[in-house]
Amino acid sequence: MPAPRVSFEFFPPQSLEASFRLWDTVRALAPLRPEFVSVTYGAGGTTRKLTHDAVATIHANYGLNVAAHLTCVDASRAETLDIAHSYADVGVTEIVALRGDPPKGQGSFTPHPDGFADSVELVAALAETGKFKIRVGAYPDPHPEARAPGDDVRWLKRKIDAGASSAITQFFFDTDAFFRFRDACAAEGIAAPIIPGILPIESWTGVRKFATRCGALIPAKLDQAFDDAIAKGREAEQAMDFATDMCTRLIAGGVQDLHFYTLNKPHLTTALCKALGVEVDKSVERVA
Repeated sequence: MPAPRVSFEFFPPQSLEASFRLWDTVRALAPLRPEFVSVTYGAGGTTRKLTHDAVATIHANYGLNVAAHLTCVDASRAETLDIAHSYADVGVTEIVALRGDPPKGQGSFTPHPDGFADSVELVAALAETGKFKIRVGAYPDPHPEARAPGDDVRWLKRKIDAGASSAITQFFFDTDAFFRFRDACAAEGIAAPIIPGILPIESWTGVRKFATRCGALIPAKLDQAFDDAIAKGREAEQAMDFATDMCTRLIAGGVQDLHFYTLNKPHLTTALCKALGVEVDKSVERVA
């Protein structure tokens, strides 16, 4: 089985301790030679400057291809494009373009009066600049705001047609759900790569809550398997077995790229990549 190409997601630090954790994570994962790494944008644009600083630092100091998250939330079109141009100015030319979550306490997304109405408009504006490779989100499980079956596929088609070159999925737990989604996208005429998003499970209790908020469906058998493993003190082993099996099935089904949501914790992601045959490049300098 061929080893997959890998990419990693980080989030920007909001404290000194979190800064050390981020840079330790970047250093640990850089020798796996990811195709790219991405840095998230907090809900409501709350980490806008932190994201920019983290993106610029990773790009300048670690030799990694960085894709910066960019959202439509709480900013005008001009402000959003200014942020994009600031990335281009420091040599970052990949963007993960997302509508974004509403600010805390706001029940649903409301566009800024002078802002982009949705991710399709954002993608189109970024594509018009000619400066960026644009990635977008995709949803094997129905997006919480999807109104009808097939909405997620049709919406992804609009984003690809607007200028996106690939999609990264929300994390999921049912491999068959990803394959069904991929087949539906192909039937809709989507030829762009759809990269599965993988969430290594450090704590099933935390992941279960996270999944509920994000709309990621949890198979009952998986929930029971983790409950049983936790009762026996085998949660870490169950997490590794599940992730390895899921990734192996994805690769056997023709997937060539995997995107890992690291949560700024490198150890399980590193172990999983090595189990999948991803080579460690020992020549990669670990920047202090």
